[in-house]
Amino acid sequence: MAFTAADVKTLREKTGVGMMDCKRALDDADGDFDRAIDILRERGLAAATKKAGRITAEGVVLAHQEGDISVLVEVNSETDFVGKNPEFQSFVLDIAKTIAAENPADVEALAALKLAGSGRTVEENRQDKILSIGENLSIRRFVRIAGNPAVASYIHMGGSKGVLAVFDTDADTAGSEAFKVMGKDVAMQIAAMSPQYLSSAAVPAEVAEKEKGILKAQLAEDPKMANKPEKVIEGIIRGRLDKFYKEVCLLDQPFVKDGDISVGQYIQNVAKALGASIQAVDFVHFIKGENIQKRQDDFAAEVAAAAGL
Repeated sequence: MAFTAADVKTLREKTGVGMMDCKRALDDADGDFDRAIDILRERGLAAATKKAGRITAEGVVLAHQEGDISVLVEVNSETDFVGKNPEFQSFVLDIAKTIAAENPADVEALAALKLAGSGRTVEENRQDKILSIGENLSIRRFVRIAGNPAVASYIHMGGSKGVLAVFDTDADTAGSEAFKVMGKDVAMQIAAMSPQYLSSAAVPAEVAEKEKGILKAQLAEDPKMANKPEKVIEGIIRGRLDKFYKEVCLLDQPFVKDGDISVGQYIQNVAKALGASIQAVDFVHFIKGENIQKRQDDFAAEVAAAAGL
């Protein structure tokens, strides 16, 4: 069956695969359009299998909110260049929409769902994108918060970091401009200062005890502390422990826009101005590629090898 350049173009538009791959698929399918699509999908699976071992530490973190549902998702690629690709970003947004609509239990369950706006699963679409984009892609993690309109989001530097800051307040307050400004400020604080805990009360007892032990050991090694009364030593430890909390606990941290107050005080100042009750109750912070060992390849050498130079 003969096919035309217009057929190749149509197949390209439908699948997102390169023109030459589309032409080869139509050749192999003897011009049968549906069979050509099947061939491309089969090759997508083969490409996904071949690339599965490649490290994916780049990509994007994306936040998506629909009403009282908030989603934060990280999808990784091999290179930062692909992370900026509109086709890739659109795919990530569709993944976030799927998570919002379907509430999958985990990444494995997500992979088996139909992708938003598609008749195929998330995993089948991932395989298609690997073929069309030419890199291994992986869905690393996501979080979904439902039933709360008081969630602020922030994405830093095009997706290098993403934050959801979760509050407890009434719907009218959550819809106010002052709350939205405050929520974004707090989310940006989290992205900038990377707190580990919400407050000092949220620090596990074993973590606090370990920090106290380290501080005691440091003072024991300091000759200036040798003759200090135990009460003085305890006071110094309390002071240094407070400093530790100000470093690792969101509500205890100095507010980056006004170092004279803490983040907790900033939230309460806004609550007082609005005549409302606002409590920060949780946060999620994804850093793109965090704890993934990145590729150390010499890219120039790789390109030269591929070109036979």
